Amino acid sequence: MSEHSVNGPLQPGDSAPEVVLDAIAHDGKITLRDFQGRSPILIGLFRGLHCPFCRRHITAMSRLDGALRERGIESIAVVNTTIERARLYFRFHPLPNIIAASDPERVSHRAFGLPSLAFTENETDWPHKVGMKAAAAMRIDMPGEMAAPMDPFAAFQFLNEKDGYTMTEADQRAAATGAQLIGEFLVDRDGIVRWSFTEVDDGGRYMFRAPNADDIISATSAVLH
Repeated sequence: MSEHSVNGPLQPGDSAPEVVLDAIAHDGKITLRDFQGRSPILIGLFRGLHCPFCRRHITAMSRLDGALRERGIESIAVVNTTIERARLYFRFHPLPNIIAASDPERVSHRAFGLPSLAFTENETDWPHKVGMKAAAAMRIDMPGEMAAPMDPFAAFQFLNEKDGYTMTEADQRAAATGAQLIGEFLVDRDGIVRWSFTEVDDGGRYMFRAPNADDIISATSAVLH
């Protein structure tokens, strides 16, 4: 496995790790090795479904899936949600196109080099720790969803209420373990990362943001061979 899996997110040119995940739509497992030699994949590693930003990122992946499939690329969305909770959610919010997988222990996130961010009283050591004052000073601007920019905590609550998302005990446990940083990786059919977008990059400037769809489509040229 690449050294980036320890020191930071995998970068273009790194070998993607082998991970085994629980399939959400059906019984059984999903492994990245299943796709090697068959098709490139876009894998999104997200926080649990309790995160309203991640739910929106997953929806964006679903909308892009048709364009990716035209290029022979499959999409996998991984959530830090227990399999039972994830299956219940997707039963009422189905995503017919992309493959969904459960990884409550965050094995895949660690394997791809995505750390979990701990909230501290005042110490910030990105991307492992952030002070509550610094976190509260961040502003999230989502025109069309929020009337004005909000701090992450207010935006989290506002969007969950807007979506009618009720936190369960499983969601509370997932949220209590820290803010898992997320990312998306485009992996070619040989298992090599060709493009990535993560919340770790540039000191966290991409926190809560999704990659631009045009950037993903442009990046697909690197996996079509």
